Amino acid sequence: MHTLVQHMFMLPIPALEKLLRPVLVYGFLVLLLRVFGKRELAQLNPFDFVVLISLSNTVQNAIIGDDNSVAGGFIGAFALMLCNYLVVRFLFKHRRLDQIVEGEPAVLIRNGKLQHKNLARELITASELDVVARRQGFDGVNTLEECTIEPGGTFVMKSKEPTKDDARYTEIVKMLGELSRKVDALKK
Repeated sequence: MHTLVQHMFMLPIPALEKLLRPVLVYGFLVLLLRVFGKRELAQLNPFDFVVLISLSNTVQNAIIGDDNSVAGGFIGAFALMLCNYLVVRFLFKHRRLDQIVEGEPAVLIRNGKLQHKNLARELITASELDVVARRQGFDGVNTLEECTIEPGGTFVMKSKEPTKDDARYTEIVKMLGELSRKVDALKK
């Protein structure tokens, strides 16, 4: 029983090293994702997905070192979560630094026209963007007035024509206005 507990909770490397390893890997991965762009965060295709999944396995040993103990895993997970919490909290209080770290949104469609230079910079093809538009409920890129990819990889799209929900909302507001005028007329 003593050996089991020892293997699970005794650290073969110093605790400070267990804390520093995840912090260093965290910083490195944030830098990599910033350099290689928003595309990796948007997970546009199976290749990008495979890279993200493989990335976690690739840096695993850098995070845990020669330690397979439960305690080592807990310390590593704690260090990652704490590092992320502190970075997000710091960036929240320093908006300008947050913009520098995260980057700027990229306009992919403006006034209904594809922005080929921005698509190339983000390594997104027109057909990939078309797939994203269809996933978000649009009939394709030809129906979009504006499309932006945010620093976190989220696509923000605006249709050329009002959506069915927008049209229905406008119709309901119009009917409520007419109903309100009729009620006001009855009060007089």
